[in-house]
Amino acid sequence: MSLQELLAQYTNETYTLPYPFYRDAVVLQEERLKIFSKEWQFVGHVNQVKNPGEFLTCEMAGEPIIVVRGDDDQLRAFYNVCPHRATQLEPQEQGRRKILQCSYHGWTFKLDGRLHQAPNFKDHMDSLCEEDTCLRSIQVETVASLVFVNLDNKAQSLQEAHGDFFEDLTRFSFLDRLKKHSSEKRLIKANWKAYIDNYLECDHCPIAHPAFASTFDMKSYTFVDKQSCIIQQADIKPTAKMGDVELQGVEVKEGRYYWLWPNMIFSISPGSGNIAVTVLTAVDENTTIANYTNYFVDQEPSPEQTENIKFVNQLRLEDIKLVEKAQIGFRSSAFPYGRYSPTEHALRRFHQMIKRALTE
Repeated sequence: MSLQELLAQYTNETYTLPYPFYRDAVVLQEERLKIFSKEWQFVGHVNQVKNPGEFLTCEMAGEPIIVVRGDDDQLRAFYNVCPHRATQLEPQEQGRRKILQCSYHGWTFKLDGRLHQAPNFKDHMDSLCEEDTCLRSIQVETVASLVFVNLDNKAQSLQEAHGDFFEDLTRFSFLDRLKKHSSEKRLIKANWKAYIDNYLECDHCPIAHPAFASTFDMKSYTFVDKQSCIIQQADIKPTAKMGDVELQGVEVKEGRYYWLWPNMIFSISPGSGNIAVTVLTAVDENTTIANYTNYFVDQEPSPEQTENIKFVNQLRLEDIKLVEKAQIGFRSSAFPYGRYSPTEHALRRFHQMIKRALTE
């Protein structure tokens, strides 16, 4: 079935995206082309690339990317690919280099992307043109101490694309003081959209997340629609604890959780200054890698922060089980699509954004 035929099925707002959207390789191919190759993607915190030579690597829309701080203190992003023979240039996820070197033929590059040396062209450097020897650059921007990249050099600025998200973040004064504490990757046997679907509704919370439901006042749980993000806010119960740690008198007194179009989640939990970031990368139509990163004001976690990590990890495990079960159902011929509940307006909004992006 073609993408146009699949989109034609999604005409009634009573029903969800058709289930083939979660199992069809053609749909994912279009998503990479029309969504992931055109949208801003989070890669890290500015404190991770604060000094010259510090770098981060990631993958987006199937492309390897490197972000590096130059000797001139400018932050740049490149395809993490050697122009000589298309070899991945830097294999590490994070580190510091005085110069970038390809492990295949030994080509080296300055931190601004220009060629430094090409050993196998030692006596023939004049045969090389600059376009063929420099690293290929992409857009990189930093707002609120968060670093994003975009493969589309014609894309609108990060602030223009996600200004509502960053405006809401101004309520938190600790963002520039955050430091990376830990990161983890998990392979999830489900389509990336299934994970977002699950995140954008809390009808399942009292059933699937008993610890979450006992910590937060579910009657006050709200979804706030913005231009490019949806915010979930929950007040903690007066007697709530996270593990054995009481949550009274702390820096962050309410949980605030952001979904940022298309595949990013930023979670700020009650306690000391913190943010947990989830970035979803589609491996194929049935498999997703979730990259989880925890940031805290103090790099060494306090007892309260350690409990927070355990708390969030438990929620993630519970959600992964749910979305993997959903993926099994998506592959069934029993039902062609699902139904929105009266409270699932955030989920409906996400599906409409998917349809609009693929149509355009």
